[in-house]
Amino acid sequence: MKVCGVDLKGNDAVICLMSLTDGLYALHDCRVKKLSISDATDSQQLRKFQFDFVQLMTDYQIDQIVIRERMTKGKFAGGSVGFKLESAIQLADNFQTSLLSTSKIKETLKNSHVVMNFKDTGLKQFQEQAFTTAFAYLEGL
Repeated sequence: MKVCGVDLKGNDAVICLMSLTDGLYALHDCRVKKLSISDATDSQQLRKFQFDFVQLMTDYQIDQIVIRERMTKGKFAGGSVGFKLESAIQLADNFQTSLLSTSKIKETLKNSHVVMNFKDTGLKQFQEQAFTTAFAYLEGL
């Protein structure tokens, strides 16, 4: 199964492509590490963001999109732009999308028998949350 882990931060959707085949985890190179939007109030830009995201998922034959869930209230609540991007991703046709809570990710990583050092992955530091989201989803299968 090939998944795309997504971490929404501000105007960016940070992504990490990962697969699990016969018990082996694999990271996949991608032409972009994040998709951005400059003006979330412009419906044309939201449509373009959705189109670009869907095209990327289609090109890399992604089976499942996993979004790191953000809180809706409180000190660490997500911003409105992030929720718009989340909606654009969730409403994309022909893709299965899941939300994974931070607590579920932490619990899965804690109970995992697979030891991975993020620095050894070759990913950029800003991709760490997207990586852990994808890994936790695959580990929880």
